[in-house]
Amino acid sequence: MVNKKYVVLTLILLFALVVAACGAPSAPQPQPEESRYAGAGREGAEEPLPPPAPAGDKGLAKASEERMIVRTARLSLVVKDAEESLAQIKSIVSALDGYVADTRMWREEEQLRGSVTVRVPAESLDDALARFKALAVRVESESDSSQDVTEEYTDLSARLRNLEATEQELLELLKTVREKTGKAEDVLAVHRELTNIRGQIEQLKGRMQYLERTSAMAAVTIELIPDVLARPIGVGSWQPSGTLAGALRSLLQTLRFIVDAAIWIVFYILPVAIILLIPFGIVWLIWRRRRKEKPVAKA
Repeated sequence: MVNKKYVVLTLILLFALVVAACGAPSAPQPQPEESRYAGAGREGAEEPLPPPAPAGDKGLAKASEERMIVRTARLSLVVKDAEESLAQIKSIVSALDGYVADTRMWREEEQLRGSVTVRVPAESLDDALARFKALAVRVESESDSSQDVTEEYTDLSARLRNLEATEQELLELLKTVREKTGKAEDVLAVHRELTNIRGQIEQLKGRMQYLERTSAMAAVTIELIPDVLARPIGVGSWQPSGTLAGALRSLLQTLRFIVDAAIWIVFYILPVAIILLIPFGIVWLIWRRRRKEKPVAKA
């Protein structure tokens, strides 16, 4: 009887232990990487921070962001006075730390026209274009183009590093040849190759400097058109003063043509005609004289 009681008590204790073990909270398990980042897309969940990039990758990312862009712009402006506008453009360029690359002025129908090419810092190009357009009565045309030369510059840099490494090796070889062999033909052969490498290095450096300058300084070509020449022809824009000015210009051109023609006739055509007619005049006088002498001989 006693043994049965002990067995029953033992079974009750085991059952209680099992129930207690099932109801106890389980220890937190380590969450895998995928499960930790799975809730990042849910609203309100915090996005995990990306792993820190190596130091070398930061430099490459920064270099890829710094693009070398060559910008050029062209403006065609209708202005009241081309000469005055040119002076104002030079003042604007000087204030922006730029410079005037080329200037051309000429007259068309007694009106002064002009064309100027300037270079301004690339970061100030938009400001410069706005200032230039503010000088015009109206803007006839405007164009802006960009050229990315980053890839070319990177390729030139890589070629330059290779050539400079080759140059150092040739210098070491030249030193070794002079110390060991000392033969003139060997020294000249190495020196000739070294000169060739140096020439290529100078060409690459020159091209790289050109790309650096052109990407740092944008080019702007501005055509200056006087307002009188660019005024459209039509009934709405007709003015008697403009018609009178055109008639006077035509009259002056006609008078100039007549005077020029008279000068050519008096000082060129007549002398040439006289020179050409002299032989014919002499022949005609001889022929006439002989004709008069023939009747006298018959008598």
